Amino acid sequence: MRARQALWTANQGWIGTSDGPADLLLAFGGTDAIKDASLWTDLLRRHPGAIVLGCSTGGEIHGSDVFDESLSVTTMSFDHTRLKSAEASVRDAAGSFDAGQSIGQQLAAGDLKTVFVLSDGTRVNGSELVRGIRACVGNQVVITGGLAGDGARFGTTYVGLNGIAAPGRIAAVGFYGKAIAVGHGSAGGWDVFGPERRVTRSVGNVLYELDGKPALDLYKNYLGEDAERLPGSALLFPLKVFPPNCPGEALTRTIVAIDEKARTMTFAGDMPQGHYAQLMRGNFDRLVEGAADAASQASLPQSGDRVAVLVSCIGRKLLLGQRICEEVEAVQDVFGDDIALTGFYSYGEVSPHAATHCAELHNQTMTITVFGESVGA
Repeated sequence: MRARQALWTANQGWIGTSDGPADLLLAFGGTDAIKDASLWTDLLRRHPGAIVLGCSTGGEIHGSDVFDESLSVTTMSFDHTRLKSAEASVRDAAGSFDAGQSIGQQLAAGDLKTVFVLSDGTRVNGSELVRGIRACVGNQVVITGGLAGDGARFGTTYVGLNGIAAPGRIAAVGFYGKAIAVGHGSAGGWDVFGPERRVTRSVGNVLYELDGKPALDLYKNYLGEDAERLPGSALLFPLKVFPPNCPGEALTRTIVAIDEKARTMTFAGDMPQGHYAQLMRGNFDRLVEGAADAASQASLPQSGDRVAVLVSCIGRKLLLGQRICEEVEAVQDVFGDDIALTGFYSYGEVSPHAATHCAELHNQTMTITVFGESVGA
């Protein structure tokens, strides 16, 4: 496998070059950049025949740096790996499972090893999307990726496949054959506080009650003055959610919307009724340690070029602030300098769960997918 990288910024234009034939091009950009038709046309012209996959972000990871409103481009060329792309559209969260099934049906095959998926970040129930893909490709296929972002605005998000990015889209690439080598890791670094509470009423990704009381009221009580800045401040106070008697299967969930009238909170993924929930808060050093832990889980032996795709949560970026590069640098410290780093800050991260090895939607985590190709395969 061979990899090349380039970065576009409004002030400097293109920095570096990725021109020439490629099998796959990943493009992660600010909202204005990713929906710019001239940039898409330029990418398609520079890389004829490549699968061009990209999305809008909450910040772009390029090398060990983090940018805003740029376009990070990474190309991959394979010697023995077959690729296939798929796409679907979604109007609202209710269509998430069907959209996932459509993606899975398009990609399913006996030699499918990995699926990398990018999805609209505000119209989708990410849990149902992943469940739909898994229903068609099985639990042995590694599924990773993320939900597109729109800065800290939580407005319109964009996904593109071989053409200008648009809202309401889901796109994915399947990797086939024995040669593809994939490593994956996911870790958070958030600390829990407050009591565990039972989810007593929920529908999909909408939480109505905790311990029989309006969920939004309880949440606001714990946030204090931070409650005045909802839903934005919710990024700094996610929930740990886990099934009864199984804390090792915990997932982190972030609020994407609140309904003051109904006293409900809407999350990026499922909030299963009967599960337990506990508040979490961030710590700078623990978040950076979490990023390093994810990299350690995802490490691959050196075998030609490797690309690490980092999908980290926008909430981590907001909390780390000026220290945001530290979590990317922590990843590079684990991998070393001879690996191409790319990625973005998302509204949700897709990666296998360490406890079950099945893909799940995560929030507030650093998830890493490392792509390589076995020599001589």
